Amino acid sequence: MSSPAMSSPARIPATIVTGFLGAGKTTIIRHMLENAGGRKIALIVNEFGDTGFDGGILSDCGSPACGEDDIVELANGCICCTVADDFLPAMESLLSRESPPDHIVIETSGLALPQPLVKAFAWPSVRHRVTVDGVVTVVDAEAVAAGRMASDEARVQAQREADASLDHDDPIEELFEDQLRCADLIILAKSDLVDEAGILKVEARIGEDKRQPASVIRSSRGIVPPEVLLGVGAGAEDDSHNRLSHHEMEGEEHEHDDFDSFSLSVTAADKGEAESRVQQALALPGVLRIKGRIAISGKPAPLAVQAVGQRLETWFDKPNGNAASLPKLVVIGLSDLDQAAVAEALGA
Repeated sequence: MSSPAMSSPARIPATIVTGFLGAGKTTIIRHMLENAGGRKIALIVNEFGDTGFDGGILSDCGSPACGEDDIVELANGCICCTVADDFLPAMESLLSRESPPDHIVIETSGLALPQPLVKAFAWPSVRHRVTVDGVVTVVDAEAVAAGRMASDEARVQAQREADASLDHDDPIEELFEDQLRCADLIILAKSDLVDEAGILKVEARIGEDKRQPASVIRSSRGIVPPEVLLGVGAGAEDDSHNRLSHHEMEGEEHEHDDFDSFSLSVTAADKGEAESRVQQALALPGVLRIKGRIAISGKPAPLAVQAVGQRLETWFDKPNGNAASLPKLVVIGLSDLDQAAVAEALGA
């Protein structure tokens, strides 16, 4: 049943599609786009070279559901470990468009823990505008029936070793279990390649780790009706506490689980001083993002600021229309952020 928050037309539904390399995520997403039924869909894709899909998946499918500008590729490593630097800015970019999408689909890499992505929807600039319609975990039925978690476990292991940004080193079986524990819908892909006894074996294995409310369906050749894939209505962000990963059950937290934000007025003597202050604030523990405007002494136009991680962009914006009101900076960070230290660094 949809959560009450889902009824708000201002909140765009988002679907997280996870599963190991080779499980069949791309094939399922492509079929969904080819049968989108008029929906305008934006894709956020965690790209690892030939892993996942390369952004050209739609180039020959002729689907009007998603154009080239609606595909955002994130190639900086495991998406669950680069939430602040990559995923959230991509989400904000999609939401700021004059014509935002009807639905957002996020395809993770085979190594991603879905739990941090679900929790990322608590980000202040996102939480009132998007809801997690569902977490979809794609399982390679043929591999699991044969006693493996992935079609090519060696390749999954090689991908993990090649990703310098990865801040979790779970064994393959733990990753598989975490992807199941977060799911609202589990798709047994390649079911046509497994006999009935094998499928029953796979379903029994899935049942060991899936959440009780999660649905399990079988799929062949990537065919899943779009209304099933995009119509889960879970509001997953509202019960993230019931979707714990192995890290969380052991008392460990991803560094991007909980967020806080505050705003303040800042005036600087010139552009160089403003940038120096922002860089000092960015270097403080727990600061993830700073954006907004800084008043520059003697100038009618404020300095616009966009900073995430250690990346900083600035430019002079339109003059401030209200001389009595100073421009504001918004600081976004982890929940234990030292706001006084940040204010001091910014000279507020």
